[in-house]
Amino acid sequence: MKVLVTGGAGYIGSHVVRQLAEAGHDIVVFDNLSTGYRWAVTAGELVVGDLANEAEIDQVFSNHKFEAVLHFAANIVVPESVANPLKYYSNNTRNTLNLLKAVDKYKVPYMVFSSTAAVYGMPEQTVLTEDLPLAPINPYGASKMMSERMITDYAAASDLDYVVLRYFNVAGANPDGLLGQATPEATHLIKVACECATEQRDGMSIFGTDYETSDGTCVRDYIHVEDLASAHVMALDYMAGGGQSKIMNCGYGRGFTVREVIDVVREQSGVEFPVVEAGRRAGDPAALMADNALIKETLGWRPAYDNLETIVSTALAWEAIWQKKKATASQ
Repeated sequence: MKVLVTGGAGYIGSHVVRQLAEAGHDIVVFDNLSTGYRWAVTAGELVVGDLANEAEIDQVFSNHKFEAVLHFAANIVVPESVANPLKYYSNNTRNTLNLLKAVDKYKVPYMVFSSTAAVYGMPEQTVLTEDLPLAPINPYGASKMMSERMITDYAAASDLDYVVLRYFNVAGANPDGLLGQATPEATHLIKVACECATEQRDGMSIFGTDYETSDGTCVRDYIHVEDLASAHVMALDYMAGGGQSKIMNCGYGRGFTVREVIDVVREQSGVEFPVVEAGRRAGDPAALMADNALIKETLGWRPAYDNLETIVSTALAWEAIWQKKKATASQ
């Protein structure tokens, strides 16, 4: 297919672009490079543009006859969304509307949307199914929920087929060292711990040690970025084969505590970096894991990297590569 990938120069989008190219798709990446990088676009054509600019969107759609749009472009930092909600409703929600206007005008038949488990908020159950009520507790989750609703409402009134993937905690890097998470001031646990292990941070904090879990710290479902990327490629094949629109969780269905993750990073790196215990953060549930039965049944998705040691080892290897890239760029 001829595919538009918004945010394809970012962490997840770049991994998807690489797999799309391997699958034979013809790719155009549309990215404003606010958090993405030119070097991360390993296939296709990069168009530098902003989804806030409807004229730029229209131009890229008029220059290409897209058969599918994969929409990753978004801000994703929860604390920032609380401090600056309008940024999230502008960049995540309004810009999705701008994109959908072009999808409608140019009659693009397929769309894959990058969503999040944050749309569920703080449910009582720890293994989450797609039919749970949506009750986000921060502007990030709310902005994504609104985008989901716009896509589903538009699809109901048009011929658009869609797959919405609700991500859990994405981590790791391309095993060949080609790509990885290069987000500045990242807040994801595995990324932060790996930065500590590679002396890019002086230490880190555990937020909350009194949860009702095996060791008192939060449990989360960590998914390797390559497994997440493969789900997007399979979603395109699924729709092209006549599959109906679906919203699906994308996670492994099991979790690890914060302490367990830190222990694995220390073991893999051989570095006993400092860890400070701090109080709970507002809005952190004790445990969140994906019920992934639907995506396995619908797409035939089978994770290839469902192993915490593998996730951490690829993330650690990437940090060494990323430090060299930064040093070279600054020379």
